[in-house]
Amino acid sequence: MKIGFVPIDNRPVCYTLPEQIAAIDKNIELYMPERGWLGDLTKYADTEKILDWLDNLPELDAVIVSLDTVAYGGLISSRRSNDTFEQIKARIEKLKQILCRKKAQIYAFSSIMRISNNNINEEEKEYWSKWGRKIFNYSYCMDKYGTMCKKEVPDEILEDYLKTRKRNFEINKIYLEWQKQGLFNTLVFSKDDCAEYGLNVQEAKALEALGGFIKTGADEIPLTLLARAIQGEVKITPVFLEPQYKDLVSNYEDISIEKSVLGQIELAGCKVSEYSEADILLYVNNFKEKQGEIVMEIYTEPFNGKWIEPNTPYMIADVRFANGADNNFTGQIFKSGLHENFYGYAAWNTSANSLGSLICAAKIKFLAQIYDDAAFKKFQTVRFLDDWAYQANVRQTKPDVITIKDRMSVFEKEVFEKLDISANLSYKFPWNRLFEVEVEFN
Repeated sequence: MKIGFVPIDNRPVCYTLPEQIAAIDKNIELYMPERGWLGDLTKYADTEKILDWLDNLPELDAVIVSLDTVAYGGLISSRRSNDTFEQIKARIEKLKQILCRKKAQIYAFSSIMRISNNNINEEEKEYWSKWGRKIFNYSYCMDKYGTMCKKEVPDEILEDYLKTRKRNFEINKIYLEWQKQGLFNTLVFSKDDCAEYGLNVQEAKALEALGGFIKTGADEIPLTLLARAIQGEVKITPVFLEPQYKDLVSNYEDISIEKSVLGQIELAGCKVSEYSEADILLYVNNFKEKQGEIVMEIYTEPFNGKWIEPNTPYMIADVRFANGADNNFTGQIFKSGLHENFYGYAAWNTSANSLGSLICAAKIKFLAQIYDDAAFKKFQTVRFLDDWAYQANVRQTKPDVITIKDRMSVFEKEVFEKLDISANLSYKFPWNRLFEVEVEFN
């Protein structure tokens, strides 16, 4: 199966993770643009090169496209770009012409511009460092009460912010028209970093009323769409380790963990089934009271039960904490062992991020026409070393490029032993910050 894949940006979870998952089935040929053409924290994607690359690909069965990459230069660029509506419309019209010529199944997603509740401008326009919280308050009040609570944001700042939102919203409406014309097999509008109220919530409702499909999440959606593009039904049964708390809402999301799980299964083209009929069991290490987050020093009760490896195919979404694993739970997994029924583990960033990537890999492994066990072990090595070793442990020591290898080495030994793999690894910080690490096989 030949699949073209346009990522959101060049982060490991957006670029190398799709490669690692697709490699589990040697029958999948995944075509991706050069990594250097994609956007990062400060650079916009080279959209002309990406469009030319896409136009010159051989005949494809499917195309997975992050529309923000072509429209704005990336997910972060969608919040920062000062391009006019007319400039962006011309760019995406060229994309439409290319996609029509491809005669492939098109799976696409576009973001609904987020509103972060902080004064950090690392991924926003410069003025966010001073006005971010107040813009969030404006947005919250306008949605909840229909008026601003009090005037806190200067007119010129608010005007620019609302102009950017309106531009992106109008572009999303164009995609809806394309959907009605039959261009897309699947079109998803994503919400990330959600609150209960906000202009982004208003826009989501408006797009839904126009026929749009709205999904909480972001970075995992191209992977969920990759899973959807793979033909074949997989029956999945979710098993919550804290079933009485499955109605709670994860950090950075606006729906319950149960609804998030069910939504991810269905969007991936899988079927939610009864336990006795499951092809794969999805164990969810969900949280009590509230989701924790180690790096933010938000505590939650860790897993304190006893884990016994199932004797049927299973995968594990470890979402008790955001941005990293539950150390107690991971210890239990390693103690019990990882054998032939193991179909994957994930614990990165948000609950939706973990679930979407995990289900994608498990579906590809289950349906693989030419299964590559070495590729699966490589994929899973990265997840354990990133989600568990780094995010839940080493990150808290604030490593640098010189010290990180030594600090990761003790974790490497345990992962290698459990997965029966050996490798020479190195580590880097691709965006020059501690939020993400890249695990490299040398």
